[in-house]
Formats: sequence, C-alpha cells, structure tokens
Amino acid sequence: MTFNGDSVAFVGAGVMGEAMIKGLLRQQALEPSSITAADPRADHLEALRQRYGIHTTTDNVAAARSADALVLSVKPQVMGKVLAELKGQVDSLSLIVSIVAGVEVKTIADSLRNGRVVRSMPNTPGQIGTGITVWTAAPEVAEAQRQQAQLLLGALGEDIYAGDESFLDMATALSGSGPAYVFMFMEALIDAGVHMGFSRRDAERLVTQTLLGSVQYAQQSGLHPAQLRNQVTSPGGTTAAALHEMEKGGLRTVLSEGVWAAYRRSQALGVKPD
Repeated sequence: MTFNGDSVAFVGAGVMGEAMIKGLLRQQALEPSSITAADPRADHLEALRQRYGIHTTTDNVAAARSADALVLSVKPQVMGKVLAELKGQVDSLSLIVSIVAGVEVKTIADSLRNGRVVRSMPNTPGQIGTGITVWTAAPEVAEAQRQQAQLLLGALGEDIYAGDESFLDMATALSGSGPAYVFMFMEALIDAGVHMGFSRRDAERLVTQTLLGSVQYAQQSGLHPAQLRNQVTSPGGTTAAALHEMEKGGLRTVLSEGVWAAYRRSQALGVKPD
C-alpha cells in the first residue's frame, strides 16, 4: 500500500521524525516531494533537505496546511504550545498521527478540532527500522486512514494495535523506555567485564553479541524465557551462582518498580488543551 498521492507533514523533525521519513522513503511508500518537515532548527532542516530531497519549513502551520496527513513528532514538553499553534488550522486533514508520549487522543482531537487522530508509542530501535510501536485510533479514523497510519508507523519496524488507549501509557513504560533499561544492563555487564580484566572493546563486543544472539535465539525457539534460562543454568554451576546473587539483590523487583515509575510518569505527562 502507498499513500496514493497524499502528502504528509511532520511537525518535529528530530530523531524519530527523521527515522520515519527515512523508513517511508526506503520502503517507497512516499516520494520525497510528498513529504514536508517542520522544525525550528533551520540548519537541521537544510541537512534533511539535502539528505532526503524533502520539503522543509520552520513554519508548523504552513507545513500542516500543505499536507493531507500530519505527524506530530515533537517533545512532550512542547506539545501544548504546538497544539495551540495548530488550533483551527488542521480541520480538513484526513489523518493526524502522534508519536508524543503521554498525550491522549482526546487532548489532541479537542485542541485541533479534528477527531481523526491516531496515538502511538514507538521506540528508539525504529531509527534503524527494528523498533516496535503500539498504537490506537479514535473512532473517527476511517479504515483507509488506519491503513495509512499503519504504513507510517511500519516505517519504524513492527506494530501492535491496541483497542484501549490505556495500553499506550503501558507501552511507553515497557517498550518506549525499554531500550534505556537494556542499555543500562549492557553498561553494567561491560563494566563487570572490564573489572575482571577484559579490555573495554572486547567486553563491549562480548556483551553486545551475547544480548543480540540471546534475543534472536529466544525469538526463533518460541520457548518461554524461564525455559531458556533453565537451559543455561546447571545445578551448582557458575550461572546458578550469578543468578542467585541477582535474585538476592532484587533485580526483578527493581526492574518492575522502574517500569511502574515510567508508567506513572507517562500518565502525568498528559498535556491539557489550552
């Protein structure tokens, strides 16, 4: 599926906005001439124009008015300002997709006076097309527009549709923030390797490939993580000793409490309409 000549504007052309643009062009879902990116950084916009051949502007309203569909890809902290700026300017748009954490569909729809809103939560691996996005759509979004939204979000990797919007805050805590948890775990393992005597370069290589291979093995095996862990854990062995210390230190509890903290913060980040 393609956009059949429809154009898309991105308000916010940061890391994730650019990742989506790059993915759409890579998949040939849109032509460069059908994409407009709006951002306050003129030098960044010039780099995007040269890199991808898309239209660029520092004017959010002009970008939105030029398009059939709009992607909101700004920081949550500036979402209120952006919604106020676009209020009354995007009534005719056939689709509005938000990748902004914590901002509810109703907030966006009421602020922009347009109920055709899709809310989504991608994650940073989307920068290389290997992310996963949870998304939901307002009842006003027609089936054709839902397919367009899925195409947009598919530029970042896999996607899961959620019928209940409450899952978006959960996804923010689990998969949206999830890469940071993995990177911290990686960092701790690498530091342990260096402490034992490996060079940092070798420790990074060992940890990165171990994590990558473990995830791929888990995907292909179809087994529960507990079964996979048991495969590696011999009674009285080195792995059992390591896991005993991790359990004693409350690793599972700390991870769970961290995810819950992110979940509560995502709920608190909701932006109210002006």
